Amino acid sequence: MKSQWECFLQNLGVWEGSFTNFSPEGTLLTDTPSHLSLEGLNNNQTVRLTLCRSGRDDLVKEYSSVGGGLLFFENGSFSEGVIQLGPFSEFGAELAFVHENRRLRLVQLFDKTSQLSRLVLIREHLAGTPATERLPLQINDLLGEWQGQAITIYRDLRSPDIYSTTLKIELDDAGRLIQSTSFGERTITSTATIKGSIVLFDQDPEKQVQVLLLPDGASATSTLKVQLRQPLFLEAGWLIQSNLRQRMIRSYNDKGEWVSLTLVTEEKV
Repeated sequence: MKSQWECFLQNLGVWEGSFTNFSPEGTLLTDTPSHLSLEGLNNNQTVRLTLCRSGRDDLVKEYSSVGGGLLFFENGSFSEGVIQLGPFSEFGAELAFVHENRRLRLVQLFDKTSQLSRLVLIREHLAGTPATERLPLQINDLLGEWQGQAITIYRDLRSPDIYSTTLKIELDDAGRLIQSTSFGERTITSTATIKGSIVLFDQDPEKQVQVLLLPDGASATSTLKVQLRQPLFLEAGWLIQSNLRQRMIRSYNDKGEWVSLTLVTEEKV
């Protein structure tokens, strides 16, 4: 099994792309070209990150270790974000997928009133390779049955859990979305209203969860308002091919502590 540092090194290279800001309703606000270099130094004992947007160096940072609010999977996919949710504080996290020459990263941000305030979609490809993107995600892309495997890694670095998953998504006669998720021995069924690029799971007015359909086959799932003293999760999805999708879930417990990160790789049956 690779160390967290070895997993981090899967991201080395020069990544070209863009940072696209969206409102919580999915309105495109700004789109800024980006150039990000992750360079291994001292025989990869150190990694230098240099981020340029609009022709200027926004960020230069060096790493000699990883940890804190950051966890990696063996293919280089990762998540970084707030470790502890607190009252009257901003909250958020990044969920990032790596597949071949592409990266897709999603940042979900909540303001000091705990409301979802902004999303940033970062689409990148390795310099010198094709910048092939998928079309914006549509409901029809998701309909059907998906079978896959999940791996959950933990902040305390205990042994990962690996288990099978099934996701069924269909529409009823009224056009409502019905979703059944099975992982291990558990099955959860929920329903949602579809309005344009927004899928709203609104059965419980106190715990409404929104899925926003985004460009490049991406999706962002989160509650609209963070509730203290309740478990919560942030999720991103990426339709890599018409029959291949990945989802990443960052989970917090009822004390607001970040505890785990799950990567689901699923194929349409």
